[in-house]
Parts: sequence; C-alpha cells; structure tokens
Amino acid sequence: MELLIVEDDDAMASALAAAVVTAGHKPTRVVRGEDALLVHRNFGVILLDLGLPDMDGLEVLRKLRQVTPVPILILTARDDERSVVLGLRSGADDYLVKPVKLVELLARIEAVTRRAGRHSTAPQQNIVLGDLEIDLDRRVASRGAGELPLTATEFDLLALLAGHAGSVVTREQILDSLWGDAFVASSRALDVHLTGLRAKLQRPGFIINVRGVGYRVEADPA
Repeated sequence: MELLIVEDDDAMASALAAAVVTAGHKPTRVVRGEDALLVHRNFGVILLDLGLPDMDGLEVLRKLRQVTPVPILILTARDDERSVVLGLRSGADDYLVKPVKLVELLARIEAVTRRAGRHSTAPQQNIVLGDLEIDLDRRVASRGAGELPLTATEFDLLALLAGHAGSVVTREQILDSLWGDAFVASSRALDVHLTGLRAKLQRPGFIINVRGVGYRVEADPA
C-alpha cells in the first residue's frame, strides 16, 4: 500500500519509513502541509505530524477531511488532552504520541485499513429511528431536514449503534468494529467521538450508557 508520511524531522521520518517498509508498504515522505494537500490522492493511509514548518497539522487534517475519507493517523509529541480531543474531533482515525512503538504503529495502520476495507464492501441500506435517518450509502445522517455535521468516525459510531437499536453494543465490540481491534484501539478515542456525537445529535437520552458494559439506542425512540 502507498503510504504518505508528513513529517519534518528527518530522523523520525526515516524510522517511520523503515518500519512501514517491513510491513510491505511503500512510503513517501513530505515535509510541508501544503505538499500533503497536493499529493494526498495517491495514498491509502496518511501519517500526519502536527508540528509542521508551514502550517499547523490540525489545519492540514481539517482540509484533508474536506476532500478525502482516507485513513489519517496523527503522530505527534503533543500529548495534552486538548490536542488529542481536537485531533480526533477534526477527523483523525487514530492519535499516537511520540515516541511511538513501531510495532504498535504497524498494528494501528493495519487496524484502520481493515476498517476502511470493510466499509467499502459492506452492503448498504438506510436506518430510520424516529426523525433520525442514516443513509449508509451516502454516509449522511439527518434529523428532519437538517444534515448532521458528523466526522467519519462519529458517523460510523452512530451507524453501528443504530444498526443494533434495542440491543447493547459493548465497548469492545465498538472498538473492534470501528478501529479493527479492541485491544489496539484507544478507549479514550471512543469517549471523545461519543461525546461529539451526542452533542451533534442534540437528543438527550438517545444513546444510553449501560454501566460497565457498553451503549444502547432505543429501537422506537419517542
């Protein structure tokens, strides 16, 4: 798979490239965010640093998310909660803090690509729960006449829960379905996406927390 590394540190970029080559990927490295925006169409996964010389990586991420659903993994030294939340809510599929274990990085890449592959081949249909309609083919969710501004992961989370309406979906099932591996994926990432989804739905009590187990949406919402 063709893989784009957006990283301005030469030593880090070399280590990342060497690691992904061992897994059979073909890496290409760019230093600037503007370069990533120009060449992103050629790649199946993007590894994105946030501290770039020409523009902030979060801005690069937001611009990429306007034009491509390709999996994007943030690799950065920023480990504060605010940066993690901003990265995930801006559309990143995963968030890894440097120094990252290369074995873990390869597992995360495998997980997001497996997830993307399942989405491209899964049979599509619509889900309707009260005034909420989820168009799985167009990947659009709406309430009434208004389309909800969901990120790709928020949409996937909503579609998963709504597709099992009336039943409990465990946290492990969600992590496995959305990220490809319940033990590789970050539980904190799920919490961030769930909080964002609830805020955008503006329907208190729609997603019910089943303490110690997982989450459920009602099959026949009022």
